[in-house]
Amino acid sequence: MGEPEELRVLVVSDDPLARTGLALLLREREGLILAGQVGVDDDWPEPGPDAILWDLGLGLRSGLERLRGLGPSAPPAVAIVADELDAREALDAGARAALPRTADGDRLAAALRAAVQGLVVLDESFVPALLRDAPPPAPDLVESLTPREIEVLQLLSQGLPNKGIAQRLGISDHTVKLHVSAILGKLGVQSRGEAIVQAVRLGLVTL
Repeated sequence: MGEPEELRVLVVSDDPLARTGLALLLREREGLILAGQVGVDDDWPEPGPDAILWDLGLGLRSGLERLRGLGPSAPPAVAIVADELDAREALDAGARAALPRTADGDRLAAALRAAVQGLVVLDESFVPALLRDAPPPAPDLVESLTPREIEVLQLLSQGLPNKGIAQRLGISDHTVKLHVSAILGKLGVQSRGEAIVQAVRLGLVTL
């Protein structure tokens, strides 16, 4: 079995102690290279990282705002959150993964590698609450979703923002917004994070 591919990971947190602890965990994992440690509003070092380990424990609002503002070419973000409510908000903001603050280095490393591969990762401790809060899908829901809406839903589950989905599918941002609105209405949910949970229940994506 070959050595894991090296990933440059940027640690983002407004808590200096959290940054230091996460940086130490990364240094102990083979194949992960610390690209830097920054606060939410700080400039990122160059060259850019392959992935971001984003602690949303402090400054949750500002962190979510900056996360939402990242463009489609930004590296995937793995969010560290306090609970399932913050997990949903992190997914809504575009994070590819949501893990609890108790996650160890091995789980962080696995989530970072999965996110870089285009997968969405949700810690198993968050799944029951998110599934419980989401309304059950109608039996004929998959049939009511158009093929294009299913494509958009799958890309939503990969954490892509509207601009990224538009680029991937070769359609306009406005068309993506219409598709997302239709998907939320058909799924009976209010947010992208809830849509991802429903996609899991429908078997359209796997977390």
